[in-house]
Amino acid sequence: MNAADRHLRLLTETTAAVNSTLDLEEVLHLVSEKVADALGADACFVYLYDERTDELVLRATHGASVDEMTRRPRMRPGEGITGSAAAERSPVMIPSAAHLDPRFKQFPNLHEDEYESILAVPILAQGERLAGALNVRTLVPREYRTDEVELLQSIADQVAQSILHAQLYAQAQRRVAELEALAKISEAVSESLYLEESLEAIVKTTMEAVHATGAALVLEDGRIAWPEGRAGKHAVRTPLRWKRRQIGELVADRDAPFSDDDRALLEAIAHHAAVALEHGRAVMRGVLAQEIHHRVKNNLQTVASLLRLQSRAADVDPREALEHSVNRILAIAAVHEVLTEQRDEDVELAELIDRLRAMLVQGLAGGRNVEAKLEQVSLGGNRATALALVFSELLQNALEHGAGAVRIELGRRNGDVVLAIADEGTGVDELTAGTGLSIVRALVRDELRGSFDLRGARAEVVFPA
Repeated sequence: MNAADRHLRLLTETTAAVNSTLDLEEVLHLVSEKVADALGADACFVYLYDERTDELVLRATHGASVDEMTRRPRMRPGEGITGSAAAERSPVMIPSAAHLDPRFKQFPNLHEDEYESILAVPILAQGERLAGALNVRTLVPREYRTDEVELLQSIADQVAQSILHAQLYAQAQRRVAELEALAKISEAVSESLYLEESLEAIVKTTMEAVHATGAALVLEDGRIAWPEGRAGKHAVRTPLRWKRRQIGELVADRDAPFSDDDRALLEAIAHHAAVALEHGRAVMRGVLAQEIHHRVKNNLQTVASLLRLQSRAADVDPREALEHSVNRILAIAAVHEVLTEQRDEDVELAELIDRLRAMLVQGLAGGRNVEAKLEQVSLGGNRATALALVFSELLQNALEHGAGAVRIELGRRNGDVVLAIADEGTGVDELTAGTGLSIVRALVRDELRGSFDLRGARAEVVFPA
């Protein structure tokens, strides 16, 4: 077998192995292992690019290890030899004494100075978007041939999309876990009129959600409302805010460091804890807040149902599915926000639709004109949530698959409420077979008790006021 055939086989085998799973950690482990084997290297290091911090973060190694109790090595593009490959979008090879190169970056918990050679390449998605970088190292000097450099770059290019899909899958999994944790908190809060029981449920759910050794709620007067478990080597104190005022802290402890995702989840739990705390106090003062907790619980259950429905759809692009799910969650949140601001059980649909329109147009319009003619119509909270989801699905479809200007109409006809969305295209078939239409039809039929008509590029929903 000549070198070209062998490299093609290695490229095919590596790509097939990486595409065999959507678990991000498993993908990265496979990348490091297969790349080291393909190049006959002693070690391989895989870095992922974090757009939020503009850093390359070491996520997987083969032939070397990093102490899990220490901070992950990270560098900015342009720092270190691997960072230089990422910044320049091209391979960097040093055949010997790589640790003496002026670009070399030393990490105290990563003994890279024991390796002689390094070959680093960027991981680019769609040929230009930085997704990460990887390098292979040998203990003895080694000059990589041109075809070996091209092989490593080809492998990096092939696995880039697999890494992006695995990242999206991991984000979706974290989102589901977050929603389940928040739904559990809302359910516990809504079922109890006693503040202590609600706080206990929040603390215990916090420990489960982030695998904490201990957690507690500290109130604004310094009193610890509910301590549980034990202290750990690392602690995160997340403020509880209510109407721009800090009313306490959610404290979580564990032996391992908290990730950015853990901190984001703790912020979401802290928000619910603040709501629970204030409304629990309101109950003690004789104000019934039970309905708000019930509404939050129902909304989260609706979101979880929509995510499950989306997950069952066949041949769905992970990025598109995640973006659609995010828009559905934001639509539900918009209804809840309007209800909270108005302190009323009815929602003004014109205001709600205008908020949703601005949100979706900002992300999807691409310079297209979106016009709205909205009459004042009020609707109860539960039905307003259903209409918000219907509107988001239809407008999103018009922006993604339609053409020309988009027209939105809300008004009354013979005592019924009419919502219509139309564009200047010829109509599309994608919606007919998609998850979006299934959601629209089910909501219009079951929640709005109305009818849905799709003719060409015009979608119309009619339901009793």
